[in-house]
Amino acid sequence: MKMLRLPRAKVQIGTLLPWSVRDAQGQLLLSKGHVVESEHQLEQLLERGAFVDAEEVRAAAGVAEPKRPKATLVAPPNLFDLWDQTTDALHKLLTDVVQEPDFAGRMEQFARHVVELVDLNPDIAIYRCVRQEHAKNFYYGYAHSVHTATLCILMARHLKWPAHRMMSLVKAALSMNMTILDLQGQMAGQDVPMKDKQRAAIHEHPVQVVALLEQAGIADADWLAAVRQHHERPDGSGYPLGCEDVCEMAVALRVADVLMAKISPRVLRTALSPQEAVRQLYREDKGGPLSTAIIKEFGIYPPGDFVRLASGELGIVVQRTDNARAPVVASITDTAGHPVVRTLRHDTKEPGFAIVGNVVDKSMLTRLPPERLYGFSVA
Repeated sequence: MKMLRLPRAKVQIGTLLPWSVRDAQGQLLLSKGHVVESEHQLEQLLERGAFVDAEEVRAAAGVAEPKRPKATLVAPPNLFDLWDQTTDALHKLLTDVVQEPDFAGRMEQFARHVVELVDLNPDIAIYRCVRQEHAKNFYYGYAHSVHTATLCILMARHLKWPAHRMMSLVKAALSMNMTILDLQGQMAGQDVPMKDKQRAAIHEHPVQVVALLEQAGIADADWLAAVRQHHERPDGSGYPLGCEDVCEMAVALRVADVLMAKISPRVLRTALSPQEAVRQLYREDKGGPLSTAIIKEFGIYPPGDFVRLASGELGIVVQRTDNARAPVVASITDTAGHPVVRTLRHDTKEPGFAIVGNVVDKSMLTRLPPERLYGFSVA
């Protein structure tokens, strides 16, 4: 069998594959007739290494299968794709808010969309916040805003905030870094410490963002106050004003912002584990309602965490339970630590499958598609 590397241009999203796709060893990855459903799925396939049999290519070129009408090839919604699209959508929404027609209305609509995605599957929402190996540095600021908004939704609901107050917090999270979003992407990818010019831009951004929001017609006092004060601290050590009278919504936004930053990888530093990041937050908050809400919503081992089981298997946490220390884990190896094709789910409250620790080496996750753990459909 002569294998040819699969060119990206030969795969059309939403149409039938005219040949089977294999890895470098000839193992079948996708059968002939399979439908590649998204650019994200295609990227993962090509990164893994995709090849086709030269004989199949020649046969397909000679007798091409008739294409079905696209209407018959509608794939079920993929929740991970919907989440991935939020980054680009936020980028477009925040490009020029002053010139954006009905910015307030469009931000309200986008914020409600994020809430709906969280409601479809909160475990997947948290998984995306925790698993960021494939994040692109350029979009770091936009993805970070969406992740922070996700945590704000979970916190506000745990604290039983009214819906309108939660929405103000979510919109504040999505817009809080509006003037430095591209700078955040640049800094996430740089291998040198923060420069003075960058530090100055970061120091001033809360005031600048509030000014832009007001120019765009935003009059929500809670939203504006949360953005204005989200880097202030009750002891006066925050910025840019060093004020001590910080509103509760701003404190909640800062907590979510800082926690998500700590568990997000950058070129200059590795991400903290969720456990260490939450421990630091708990110490700083002295076990207050905000840190308690995050622990209750995340769990000790949140979805996306890479863990070792008492059985010897390595797996990914995929679902929270009533027991913060015993989530559901999807194993991706056998008891000897060797990768397996079939993913099994284990209830870790069972002693034989109890979590015994985190896995530090995450190289095994480089090509692990989340759909393997959760499936493709929204439902």
